[in-house]
Amino acid sequence: MIEEISISDLGVIGGATLELGPGFTVVTGETGAGKTMIVTALGLLLGARADAGAVRRGASSAVVEGRWHVPDHDAVAERVEDSGGAVEDGELFLTRTVSAEGRSRATVGGRGAPVAVLGELADQLVTVHGQSDQIRLTSAAAQRAALDGFGGPKLQKALGAYIAAYDAWQQHAGELETLTRDRDDRVAEAERIRAASDEIEAADPQPGEDAELAERAERLGNLEELRLSAGLAHEALSSESLEGAPDVVGLVESARRAIERVAASDAALQPVLEQLTELSIQATEASASLSSYLGSLEPDAGHDLELINERRALLAGLTRKYGETVDDVIAYGQRAGERLLELDGDDDRIAALQQAVEQDEQRLADAAAALTTARTKAAGDLAKRVTAELKSLAMAGATLVVEVTDAGEYRRHGRDQVAILLQPHSGTDPRPIGKGASGGELSRVMLAIEVVMAGSTTVPTFVFDEVDAGVGGAAAIEIGRRLAQLAERTQVIVVTHLAQVAAFANNHLNVVKDASGAVTSSSVRRLEGEERLQEMARLLSGLGDSTSGMEHARELLEVAGQSA
Repeated sequence: MIEEISISDLGVIGGATLELGPGFTVVTGETGAGKTMIVTALGLLLGARADAGAVRRGASSAVVEGRWHVPDHDAVAERVEDSGGAVEDGELFLTRTVSAEGRSRATVGGRGAPVAVLGELADQLVTVHGQSDQIRLTSAAAQRAALDGFGGPKLQKALGAYIAAYDAWQQHAGELETLTRDRDDRVAEAERIRAASDEIEAADPQPGEDAELAERAERLGNLEELRLSAGLAHEALSSESLEGAPDVVGLVESARRAIERVAASDAALQPVLEQLTELSIQATEASASLSSYLGSLEPDAGHDLELINERRALLAGLTRKYGETVDDVIAYGQRAGERLLELDGDDDRIAALQQAVEQDEQRLADAAAALTTARTKAAGDLAKRVTAELKSLAMAGATLVVEVTDAGEYRRHGRDQVAILLQPHSGTDPRPIGKGASGGELSRVMLAIEVVMAGSTTVPTFVFDEVDAGVGGAAAIEIGRRLAQLAERTQVIVVTHLAQVAAFANNHLNVVKDASGAVTSSSVRRLEGEERLQEMARLLSGLGDSTSGMEHARELLEVAGQSA
């Protein structure tokens, strides 16, 4: 429920606060005072498109803030929390700012949020009806949605079962169509993958083999240089030549023995002796390692190198086709095997899908029939109850007809086509309400539908923007009475120019304008007592101080059960 709306610099409204609350609130005012701006402000809070032209002339921006009372744990509160905002003590604050350049910002529950979040909350907070919304009611989709909403839990259950069957049918049918349509392509793909898998399997690459072979090829390609260098190093460390040339091992050992003979005479030589001993050991070990290395060099390097290069060429061909490294090729081969299993199972999958689609179609037909039955029953009930309401709204000869016909194909909402028709008088053919009803009649049909559907809706607030246009007299009184009945179950806010409607409100707000230089500003006041009588007299006669108008206004309030 909306508790309060504050408006700054929107249209002709410089600053105004609307205190709303439960029940039936009516908003009246002179032409051009800004009554429509109130609906515009509410639309901005509900995510409507921002219009820079709505910003009051001379102002940098327009600001609208709304305070709602919502339960702490309902869907609205959860969505607010998801967007980063909060509902505290049942109060939700929404704010919309529109700059003179057309930029728009929104806050939800005290936190900045995309304007789209306001739109998501709108359907759960307020239903707004104006001339454009009456036009909306003339669309087939809106009429079907209205009927489904009226049908209650039983119809919603049938609709849910149908949607589940439809989605399953669409999924299986779509997959079957894809497999069938792409069968030739998938067969060709399987042949390509099988050839690749056979080629990889025949080569049998091993993890890291390409790097290992590259290392071996490098070694064998430089074998003579390796042997020469290793031999020279070995000779330098431990010479085995007949000439008896000095070598590192012999020289170090001679130095060690020389120091060893005198080390006992001077403790300072002990560290030097230890270093020479370690150096002798390392030189001997290095000589032995080089000797072993020289022995390991393959004598038939050319033959082995040829085989290695052939293997590397084979692996290079695989990496050009299936991956940058041999490991990538191995992974490709594994994936190829899995994909082959999938592709080779197409025939079995197609057969299973064909059977699933047949079963889905039967379930879908059964669910569609159950949905049609539920809609047909709801259509009869809705037509009967709305027709009764129309008789009370000065349309005694009118009959509402709700037709449910077969659209000829399955859609996600069912096979049904719903049409709300109006028979203005007995003996005439029912016509679509957009063609068979005048503006005033369409307003009353809309109101009758809302009154009938009020018990099945979860929306806490209804806003009507001059839906009483084109009616007056007794019909206007009945509109006021029906709005009051609707307000017994939900919050109702009405912008009107009819005293007959305003009389039934328990909260009367008046938009007052004054002129100040070149800019007109407006404010909103709550009317009670004599002020309310004067406003209603103005609505009736155009004169707020008319004696007859005041008497008529007092009489209307008595009829409505309200006090001035």
